[in-house]
Amino acid sequence: MQLSLGPIFYYWPRQQVEDFYHQALASPADIVYLGETVCPKRREVHPSEWLEMAAPLAEAGKQVVLSTLALIESRADLATLRKLCDQSGCLMEANDMAAVELLSERNLPFVAGPSINIYNSASLRVLQQAGMMRWVMPVELSRHTLQGILEEVQQLGFAQQVQTEIFSYGHLPLAYSARCFTARNRNLPKDDCQLSCLDYPDGIPVHTRENTSLFTLNGIQTLSGDIHNLLAEYHDMAAIGVDILRISPNSSNTFQVLAQFDRIRRGETLSNQLIASDQEAATFCNGYWYGKPGMDFT
Repeated sequence: MQLSLGPIFYYWPRQQVEDFYHQALASPADIVYLGETVCPKRREVHPSEWLEMAAPLAEAGKQVVLSTLALIESRADLATLRKLCDQSGCLMEANDMAAVELLSERNLPFVAGPSINIYNSASLRVLQQAGMMRWVMPVELSRHTLQGILEEVQQLGFAQQVQTEIFSYGHLPLAYSARCFTARNRNLPKDDCQLSCLDYPDGIPVHTRENTSLFTLNGIQTLSGDIHNLLAEYHDMAAIGVDILRISPNSSNTFQVLAQFDRIRRGETLSNQLIASDQEAATFCNGYWYGKPGMDFT
């Protein structure tokens, strides 16, 4: 299986973004996703500058994919999306059906991101005929559901035309809202948020009254409180036909996590120490994979 670095969900200073992708050059990642998927007000890196960052990654042998916003809220957002579709020159990840439509109109292949609701083989077939060459399974689906979908795809005869990518490590993207939760946390209006997300490089943790991790707030995006971790399920995913495992970036240990997945890929025996070495304070979840509440960990 291949390993991918997903798009950065959080709002980081430009230098931090540049440093991150410089590290990605020598990493074992086969695929690197670039671009802003959460909020169009995040302009530390201009849309055209993502393409400049793509060039050295492509030269290093990485497949570069440019990701689009998951929530299109204005004509300006749509105009930016059209410009990206026309000028990117990269494979693109559509995170909104507007992007699917624009890319299909231009006869361009695309990746369907995790915010595109694909829950069965019929939906996969429709999007594959529109130009989709890879899908990222919605994070709430289970192994059982995925296996059934892939078996149906095999029976329908287009399995070779569509790759399957699984969100395998990171805070799960659960929902998007027109309201900006980071601004609300500071009693600021969304239109005058003062780019508050810059102060939260891994989002804002939210806990229950019992101090249990519940959510992570990141602008208009709601993520899981715990880190979704499918490292121990590597061989299971390989057995049912998963092609790509996605590691979602964080501000501290993304490349250590990526190296762990790579070691498993190269045949190293999995141990509890490998999982535990991630972050001392990290709590994990994988419930959705087993058809249980997402916050469970098996």
